[in-house]
Amino acid sequence: MKKAIVLYSGGLDSTTCVAIARAAGYEVYGLSFSYGQRHSIELECAKKFAPQLGIAKHLILDVDMRQIGGSALTADIAVPENRPIDDEIPITYVPARNTVFLAYALAWAEAMQSFDIYIGVNAVDYSGYPDCRPEFIQAFTQMANLATKAAVEKQGRYTVHTPLMHMSKAQIIHTGTQLGIDYALTHSCYAPDSQGRACGVCDSCVLRLKGFREAGMQDPVTYTTVSGE
Repeated sequence: MKKAIVLYSGGLDSTTCVAIARAAGYEVYGLSFSYGQRHSIELECAKKFAPQLGIAKHLILDVDMRQIGGSALTADIAVPENRPIDDEIPITYVPARNTVFLAYALAWAEAMQSFDIYIGVNAVDYSGYPDCRPEFIQAFTQMANLATKAAVEKQGRYTVHTPLMHMSKAQIIHTGTQLGIDYALTHSCYAPDSQGRACGVCDSCVLRLKGFREAGMQDPVTYTTVSGE
């Protein structure tokens, strides 16, 4: 069985990626990061449910991006509420986060003799982050095949799989449900309360709730507020 490194945050998209990679016949190695994110409950979901999702090994790396700051997710900056989802890059963007995460995934893949990396980036229902675009993934893949011993010695070529790139959130939810994902095992909120309940008004909650509405399904997680109600 081929091995794949899946960037697994504990959120809806990355959990769906785990299911997709497993359905494609890969043995999944989940990679999560404790990067100083204010929504650490997402990471707690990843720790708790990785075995249930069939992840062969779950690695959590400490990369403290609070020391860098520049984001509402890692610094003392308010998370926007009920923000119109437009082309503006929001303050929840974490500087170079996906570049950093993919670099670690590439390192682990090379050490594991794997040439497949999965990441749940999306360019349809998303918050406008520049490191979620197809152009970025293409550029990173090119770099990966130039920067690694395994690729230079022609042991294989790296592929960064982005199965959710052109799906709507509703399509992602339908796909995961068909693959047996229980979305109660996920958490997406940027600003959960002390009890771990989702806020319902941050970008991530708004997009998630929109996806469930369009999918004709009920989101199983608990919210303190539901946007638009």
